[in-house]
Amino acid sequence: MKNLFKQFVALAFLSVMAFGSASAQTFPERTVRIVVPYPPGGFNDTLARVSAEKLTKMWNQPVVVENKPGGNTTVGNSFVAKSAPDGYTILITPLPFSALPGLYGAQLPYDALKDFTPLVWAGSTQNALVVRNELPVNTVQELLGYAKKNPGKLNYGSTGSGSSNHLSMELLMRMTGVKLTHIPYKGSAPATMAMIGGEIDALFDNVPNVLPHIKAGKMKVIAVSSQQRSHLLPAVPTVAESGVSGYDVTVWFGMQLPAGTPTAIVDRLNRDIVQLLKEADVIKRFRDQGVEVVASSPADFSRLVQREVLKWTQLIRDANIRIE
Repeated sequence: MKNLFKQFVALAFLSVMAFGSASAQTFPERTVRIVVPYPPGGFNDTLARVSAEKLTKMWNQPVVVENKPGGNTTVGNSFVAKSAPDGYTILITPLPFSALPGLYGAQLPYDALKDFTPLVWAGSTQNALVVRNELPVNTVQELLGYAKKNPGKLNYGSTGSGSSNHLSMELLMRMTGVKLTHIPYKGSAPATMAMIGGEIDALFDNVPNVLPHIKAGKMKVIAVSSQQRSHLLPAVPTVAESGVSGYDVTVWFGMQLPAGTPTAIVDRLNRDIVQLLKEADVIKRFRDQGVEVVASSPADFSRLVQREVLKWTQLIRDANIRIE
């Protein structure tokens, strides 16, 4: 009887594996949607639309982009978490995804690590640390020194609680003991305009967002956030090079699927997306926006997401960061 049961379990397992393999060979057989948890515009949208265009041609099946903003990206994220795990719904997932468990705790309507299947780490960029022209600092150490000598005087902007630019400054303050007042804005454009207008003293933002203003002399750039310099600002040092050892904020962009998606489908999607990301025109288009293609395996992206969730959850709790 036991042997019969074991044979049944083995046959059932083989049947599931065979079905998954067959499904992957014929996938996709209908429209695939890529969900962007932000409004149109910005690199998250670019990643989705470039991928949709390339995959539509590759598969001869429509791939559509659906923007589902709201709730600090939780609307779009929740939609995908509750979607069928069949490979037909893909979520664009950037760095702020990893901050939400710390910001919302038990109120988050999904489990960031259990309700999704990481698919691919698509690319990475840096944030640039800029200051207003009138501020008498030109380096990270001068900024830190000025903030310590003038407690409560300096403020900084962001695109909202949990955004990569918000977390970049919070990490810098945590590692150095300085304190600047947070002023959140609804997007990069109003934050950079606030910098130009003298409303804020400092700002971390994606390099491409502030590069035109830097070149126009409307603000000063003193560092970039990741451990590697930006190819768009090769003369600008990293924060770590500027004396804050160990500082690193890599602004990453990836894609995920609902948890439970068959491995064969995950592997098929990863293979095809990696292929399109490595095409010369895609690499150039992304580099022009300051983003370097990574095109990782699902396992590598899974490890990144787990590390980032732990990192930012700890920082958010230690700094007592709240939704503003």
